[in-house]
Order: sequence, then structure tokens, then C-alpha cells
Amino acid sequence: MRKSYRIKKEDEFQDVFENGESVANRNFVIYHLQRDQKHFRVGISVGKKVAHTAVMRNQIKRYIRQSLLELKPDLDPQADFLVIARRHATQLDMAETKRNLVHVLKLAGVLASQDVTTI
Repeated sequence: MRKSYRIKKEDEFQDVFENGESVANRNFVIYHLQRDQKHFRVGISVGKKVAHTAVMRNQIKRYIRQSLLELKPDLDPQADFLVIARRHATQLDMAETKRNLVHVLKLAGVLASQDVTTI
């Protein structure tokens, strides 16, 4: 995913975190905020309490980025959102990560309707 699709700056993270709405499931929390822009932007956070080693944190982030890349055509282009991993996300493989992200993104209203069984 290109850098223009990422939220990197602390003040942008805080803006979405403080002014956005949140939804969650067992593995992920999504904060989302509507903006006037040409494509969505995403910030990913995996804390040390979630996965104690950098290897595990980076693996979870890679799974999230790849899932979002595959879902890119169905994501709302007007949305900025944060994906925050919870502790149970360390036990997921790639397919389960994508399935859980689809679920929570639908709850947030960021993802267009999609059949989860085909994923």
C-alpha cells in the first residue's frame, strides 16, 4: 500500500482517535472519520501489550495491510480510519485476519457490503 494511503503523523492519528467513531470486535478496534478526500487513509497500531516481540507486531501489521489491499476497491474513499489490534489478533492467520477485518469494517460502515463466506 502506497504511503499516500497511510496515516503516519501523530496529530492525524489523534484527530481520528478523538473525533471519530469507534466499533470493535474481539480482535480489532476501528476508529473512523469521514473526510473530503480522493481516497481512504489508514493507520495501523499494534502495541507491545498485544505482541511482545517486534516480529509478531510486524506480522500482524503485514496481515492487516495485505487484507486492506485486497479490500481496497470496496473501501469508502472518504474515510480515514485506524485499525488497532487486540491481544487475540496474535492467534489469527491471514485468512482469519481478513475475515475479522471485513466484519469490523462493515460494522464501521467503511466497507461496502460483501459476502464474507467467499473470503
